[in-house]
Amino acid sequence: MTPTSFLRGLVLGFSIAAPVGPIGVLCIRRTLAEGRVAGLLSGLGAASADAVYGSIAALGLTAVSAFLVSQGFYLRLVGGLFLCVLGARTLLTRQTPVSAQATTGGSAGAYASTFALTLTNPMTILAFAAMFAGLGFVGPGASYQEAAALVIGVFAGSMLWWITLTSAVGLLRDRITTRHMLWVDRISGLVIMAFGVFALSSLLR
Repeated sequence: MTPTSFLRGLVLGFSIAAPVGPIGVLCIRRTLAEGRVAGLLSGLGAASADAVYGSIAALGLTAVSAFLVSQGFYLRLVGGLFLCVLGARTLLTRQTPVSAQATTGGSAGAYASTFALTLTNPMTILAFAAMFAGLGFVGPGASYQEAAALVIGVFAGSMLWWITLTSAVGLLRDRITTRHMLWVDRISGLVIMAFGVFALSSLLR
């Protein structure tokens, strides 16, 4: 593994994951409501999707990339609808005492939902491709070893962000009452729905 390529991937993965979007809001909400494991699994799903798109960009799989980008309308449509439904469900969640809450969709559900949701944004491929090119790394001209180091770095950087976020939010969980959690769900639901509406409205432009 090339250390320089790994470090570049680490920085890229962290920087792409860090901006707070619907996945971040969902991860924060799950950490508060269901515990750090649920939040971390949600982050793992997003990091896995980042690694998939990072792999496509790093290996120069232009045919796959072009296909996904060409299907961007439908992917954003599915993603926007999913966010609206997810936001509505969060908004209408009936609260039980925080200490008694469990992971509603199970470990697989927490992982799969954010993995699928992150994959509905094929523009991530273009972001990775542009960043790789800016750093002097061009997929087709690079070795598989360098590509693997970059992708592993992207995954590690993304996970570093999710571990940091869930650990910080987890420190507040013991102080969250049922009443607080009700407001967390309302705000989270509205924000997630807003992201969904924005994604759908972008299809009209």
